[in-house]
Amino acid sequence: MTRASRTTGVTLSKDGLPSWLDPVVHAVETIEPLQLSRFLPPADGAGRQSAVLVLFGEGERGPELLLMERASSLRSHAGQPSFPGGALDPEDGDPKGDGPLRAALREAEEETGLDPSGVQLFGVLPKLYIPVSGFVVTPVLGWWREPTPVGVVDPNETARVFTVPVADLTDPDNRATTVHPSGHRGPAFLVESALVWGFTAGIIDRILHYAGWERPWDREKQVPLDWRA
Repeated sequence: MTRASRTTGVTLSKDGLPSWLDPVVHAVETIEPLQLSRFLPPADGAGRQSAVLVLFGEGERGPELLLMERASSLRSHAGQPSFPGGALDPEDGDPKGDGPLRAALREAEEETGLDPSGVQLFGVLPKLYIPVSGFVVTPVLGWWREPTPVGVVDPNETARVFTVPVADLTDPDNRATTVHPSGHRGPAFLVESALVWGFTAGIIDRILHYAGWERPWDREKQVPLDWRA
């Protein structure tokens, strides 16, 4: 059940961010769409508008990201870790305006119980396209200024909610390349007993790279995917 959202006023602000986020802020301001992905939104405007929340917090081991794992019973992307997010609803507003900001916060609240009032949105990456689903996705970046408890809201949608230290994401031992039977290859992260791959891993990979946080890793270390992936 969708709960009443607390995302009435949403704005972007870089004021008061921790200094360790400076490289991410710079990357967001300078990155070009093709530096993120070769899959860009169709020129004719087709595709379902959606948004994800790329939420940075600070835990016991320093900077971390909030992720969730989709329920294994879902027909699409079952069991796959992802950022909180989903399609824009009409009440989110203009897809070309602050609609993606509202959607990212609303979906995160519905999926993880996140309190949006403790999140400071500070940037938006270029819209990207997921051909297999037809979604046009806006990655919205936020700082978890006032952390609150999060967890599974609906077990039918989400298997677990967890944070991953950036130190683990940049650890070369935790990095690999996924290889799909179709031949497609992409970055992956083996963290928190999960394989993070696909769209989510691609965003994380590019943020680490353009923020200057990436460490050399073995790109020949492969993880095969099956046709259901």
